[in-house]
Amino acid sequence: MSSSDIFIGETIGTAVLVLLGGGVCAAVTLRRSKAHNAGWLAITFGWGFAVLTGAYIASGVSGAHLNPAVTIGLAIQGGTAWSDVPLYLASELFGAIIGAVLVWAVYYGQFHAHLTDPEVVKDQPAEEGMVDQTAAPKAGPVLGVFSTGPEIRNGVQNVVTEIIATFVLVLAILTQGLNDDGNGLGALGVLITALVVVGIGLSLGGPTGYAINPVRDLGPRIVHALLPLPNKGGSDWGYAWVPVVGPLIGAALAGGLYNLAFA
Repeated sequence: MSSSDIFIGETIGTAVLVLLGGGVCAAVTLRRSKAHNAGWLAITFGWGFAVLTGAYIASGVSGAHLNPAVTIGLAIQGGTAWSDVPLYLASELFGAIIGAVLVWAVYYGQFHAHLTDPEVVKDQPAEEGMVDQTAAPKAGPVLGVFSTGPEIRNGVQNVVTEIIATFVLVLAILTQGLNDDGNGLGALGVLITALVVVGIGLSLGGPTGYAINPVRDLGPRIVHALLPLPNKGGSDWGYAWVPVVGPLIGAALAGGLYNLAFA
């Protein structure tokens, strides 16, 4: 597998993953969307189909990691060379940023209508930086379209939730459906992984919104911070470490257990 294969496959696959996953979040969140208030089931199945689509696109090119946690798990398991890991991670982050920008483009009018609705923005600070530093951080009204956030803000619990959820994801990937080279998903693995993501969302997604993928959260959070969205509120950078650190730890644990128990 060449460097260009990794870059092209991971960039395009992750962009599609975030476009469809962020798209369902936008569809459910934004008031002028036909799917407004469709609920958690729509989000969990939307993200599952997002994984299915992005991974099918990339599986024959780069192995369809689409997630630094998967890359780390496969590197520990031995299927992916450590020398390829930096390119995988950079390509995944780049793709996630592209996907988040495309979500904004698709829902451009809905973002504007939502963020200029007095009922939506009435509790937002009047100016950037006018935040009560003694109060609990308040996420912007559309931050959930781009990134995850906890229902109960407790750093230890939140990171443990992400560790456990990602552990399940990566262990499931390592024990089924890898391609012939063992460095990514085969056709059956793509389908199984998509179903596992739906299951994780339904069972373990409630506390934190189940990032289970560092770039799925970090890339769109960067886009949220940079986009010229009116009244968008803060990007909650104080929480941003949780959906990065938690999945990476979970992936490392899954890779280690795989080598101990299944290799």
